[in-house]
Order: sequence, then structure tokens, then C-alpha cells
Amino acid sequence: MSLQTQFIKFHNKIKLGREDNAYKDAKEKDQSILEELKVAFRNAGYPVIDSFYQGSLSMHTAITHPSEDFDIDRALIINANDAPDDPVEVKKLVLKVLENRGFKNAKIKKPCVTADYSSLNLHIDITVYRKDGNHYQLAVGKANSNENKKQWSDSAPKELICWINSKDSYYGSAEDKLSQYKRLVRYMKRWRDEKFSLEVRKKIFSIGISVMFKENFKPFFSAEGKASDLQALRDTIDAIINDGYFQSILDGEYQVTVKLPTLPYRDIFEGSSANTATQFRNKLISMRSKLDKAIEETSLKKQCEIMRDLFGNDFDVEDEQANSANRSAYISAGAVGTSQGA
Repeated sequence: MSLQTQFIKFHNKIKLGREDNAYKDAKEKDQSILEELKVAFRNAGYPVIDSFYQGSLSMHTAITHPSEDFDIDRALIINANDAPDDPVEVKKLVLKVLENRGFKNAKIKKPCVTADYSSLNLHIDITVYRKDGNHYQLAVGKANSNENKKQWSDSAPKELICWINSKDSYYGSAEDKLSQYKRLVRYMKRWRDEKFSLEVRKKIFSIGISVMFKENFKPFFSAEGKASDLQALRDTIDAIINDGYFQSILDGEYQVTVKLPTLPYRDIFEGSSANTATQFRNKLISMRSKLDKAIEETSLKKQCEIMRDLFGNDFDVEDEQANSANRSAYISAGAVGTSQGA
């Protein structure tokens, strides 16, 4: 038994895919809502020409949440020639369908329409794009936005998904490295859910974590080709802390800036408070320290206890004698193929 085995067991507990049984009810509801949206858009003269998942499901980094809703991020695409000049018009169509379907707290936000389903653990975000050839533009604006706050904004939603899922920059065992990257992202999402209050963790966006980890990913494999998620996680977090995402603004306070790698190249954390950024940075530093302690630890049981403290009770503690033989030999065997990623 090794710590890596425990990491994989943990990963298998928390990962969520579109075909998983846990997602079955949400998936069925999503398909039903999509069909109704298509009818509403067609009747309004804006037929839907394409639709696809965005977010964690499309990037294969979704996780289960112990006490939170399933998330669906869906894109609706209409032809640019059919689209109204006012982008909020199509968002109002989405809002009406969601309200009629029993969603609560349905609202039009600047980039999307969002709501929670009242009788199912389901949170949904729907974005609308118009498309001209291969050019996408996102419907931006709130219900009561004035004219200069409403626009069709250049975007590249499929390029972002492809960027996250790409393994082109990984040399040697590229598939294994991409899999390790996505495991790390899932670990970090669970860490966020465990370590931050609900108010703060909602502001530590999943896409922000995914981009930071993609840009700074430090894969780690032994000379024998065995993965060490512990070392990869520690090294990647260290790179993130030192990569300039966090800027000091006052004594002990920070702001965080992470740019999308594709159109519209916006700051993912635009408008984020100093409290959120400072907590994020400080907890990353604390996490790095705990990972360093785990690397030095010779007891598998104590390593697992450190991981449980970071990630919660879904990380099993291996109950066996603490001795140096339990330490994962591959950590000290030397890393190979440590391409940093995109």
C-alpha cells in the first residue's frame, strides 16, 4: 500500500462524469430543459443550431459535493444572422423557461442565466452565443443593464475547453500527465470546499483553479514511471504561489489576477475582494507547508492524516504500522518527463 494508492482511491470517490449514476437525474433534467429551450428559441425566431457542455463536465474535472448541488454549465448557440441586436432578449427567453420549470432564484447575470432547481440538487448556468462561421460572441448583460452594458462579446468557448483538455505540450507519457493534471484539479476543488466558507469558496472559481494549474503544472513520475500526485501537487502549488497571480496591495492583503488563455482574455477574478484573494493565497501557502511535511513523513498513516486534514473525510487513512518502509519509494527515485504544460 502506498500514498499514491490512497490518492487514487480518493480521486475515484470524488470524481464525477456525465455517465455516472450519481449524475443520472441531473442529466435527464438537463436534457428535458434543453428540449424546451430549443422550442422557445425556435418560436421566438432564434433557432438553436448547437449546444454543448462547458465548465467542469466538458473539461473532465467535475467532482461530487458532499452537501451541494450538481452543476450544469450549458451553452446555447444561435446563428448570428438570426440573433437580436439586444443580447438580453435571448437571456430573457432562458429565464422564462427556467422559471416555468420550477427553478428558484433564477436570475440573469452578466455572462449567463443561473438558477437552482427546487426539487432536485441541481444548479444550472446557461450561456447564449451567436455564431458567424467559426466566430462566437457571448450574450453579455443583465436584465436591467443600460445599453452600454449590453453587448455581444467576442469569445472562444470551445477553444478554452480544448486548451484545458490538450496534452500537446506534454512530452513522454502525455496521457498519464494529462490524467495527473486533472486529478490535481479535482483535489483542489475538494480542498476549496473543505477549507473555505461558502461565501468565499463561491468566489474561488473552478475555471481559475484549472487555468492556474494548467499554466504551472509540474508532473511527477518516478524513474520507473510511477506517478506521485503528492509531489506533483506540492510542486505545482509552489509554482502558482510564485507566478505573480497574487499582487500585494496593502500590508498583508492581496489581489488575484488570472487571465483566460483564450478570447475574451478577461480576468477570471475581476472584481474579487482582497479578502478572497488573501485567504486564497494564505491557504495555498499553508497547504504547501503541509504537503512538505507529508513528503518528509515516513509513516503512511500520518501522511494520510495530513491529506485528510486537507481534503476531508473522503481521504482514507491507512491503518498500518508506521515505519519507513511505508514511504513511497518512487518519491525519492527521481522525477522524469516533467514538462510544465501549457
